[in-house]
Amino acid sequence: MRRLTLAAVIAVASTTPSFAQLAVSANDGKVKRVNGVVQTVKDGKDYVSIIDLKANPPKLLTEVEIPASVVGPPTSVAVSPKEDIALITSAEKFDPADGTKRVPDDRLTVLDLAGARGGVLDRFKKQTTPPQLKVLATLTAGKGAAGVTFNKAGTLALVANRAEGTVSIFTVNGKTVTAAGKVDLGNPNAGPCAVVFTPDGKQALVTLDGESAHKIAVLSVDGNKVEYTKRDINAGIRPYGIDITKGGEAAVVANIGRGSGDNDTISVIDLKLAPPRVVNTYTVGQEPVGIKLSPDGNYVAVTVMNGTNKPDNSPFYKANGILQIWSRTGTQLSKVVEAPIGKWCQGIAWSSNSKVVLAQCMVEEEIIVFRFAGITGKSLTKAGTIKVKGGPAGIRTAE
Repeated sequence: MRRLTLAAVIAVASTTPSFAQLAVSANDGKVKRVNGVVQTVKDGKDYVSIIDLKANPPKLLTEVEIPASVVGPPTSVAVSPKEDIALITSAEKFDPADGTKRVPDDRLTVLDLAGARGGVLDRFKKQTTPPQLKVLATLTAGKGAAGVTFNKAGTLALVANRAEGTVSIFTVNGKTVTAAGKVDLGNPNAGPCAVVFTPDGKQALVTLDGESAHKIAVLSVDGNKVEYTKRDINAGIRPYGIDITKGGEAAVVANIGRGSGDNDTISVIDLKLAPPRVVNTYTVGQEPVGIKLSPDGNYVAVTVMNGTNKPDNSPFYKANGILQIWSRTGTQLSKVVEAPIGKWCQGIAWSSNSKVVLAQCMVEEEIIVFRFAGITGKSLTKAGTIKVKGGPAGIRTAE
């Protein structure tokens, strides 16, 4: 009877797309931050780490060498809705003429996640062989390829090209990803960073943190046709990370500011209004980089650099960053708990039950695991760390 039960569990796991719940972390090995200064690591290698979020505690399954970059918001990786492929951008690469310098990159890697899902099943079979991952394609996006996202149907993907003021369009058919043009945002210095689709797939929002921009561009989407509507939303100084609720009623934006030591903000966009607009803004501290809504939509997690990227002798330097959790009611936010994290910390991933949070920290080259109890006391408890190759710079789950 026990054998039949185990077989049934494995059979269900192999046919249920949401069973594995993988977190994919893109790690930059080309740079390190030493006393507030970003230094190039000669011959440094980038990696992608695959994490099983349903393991207790979450565990590292495998790592594979793939181009990645810390430049741009920590949404430089996207996982398809069926969890069958991941897209990883590379905003920077080594300068071919001088390996001690870095220049903008335009690569988009398509990674097959089938091997990783098999690795999740290994914990039922009690096997320990690391899953083998396969790169399906390396495509060309635009210069400074940064934020990347899938639509809810998994049929279209967009890449924000930070160094040329465009958004690349890719069609997706199963595991085949094909370039389908670009959207020109009308300003090569706009600095498109992160991009997200509305749940109905009819619009997309792009944060622009360029010195001449400071806004969120609204794109219209009709099938594979994507256009800039010329409608912009104004949140705060240098809008960077962005996320949208599953119901599409609101978006949250991290405004990283100028990095001059001032406290910076996060904003809420009411997407039900016609036209949509910012309705609330909240102070969070120095440079909020990662921002992510919990799957249940009730909470917003924010990584705040908190001066950890400053030199030790700076009056704005702090020894640790902060992970904050804010509760959400409609377009209203309220901070409920925070916890110290490491230095130069980046992206955030939630477990599907909204009870586990992963926070990436570049300097320590680790991902911190927190357990969050939203109902019982709103506690945030550190539950361990996951060491990775390179500095973890972007992270996502299937959305």
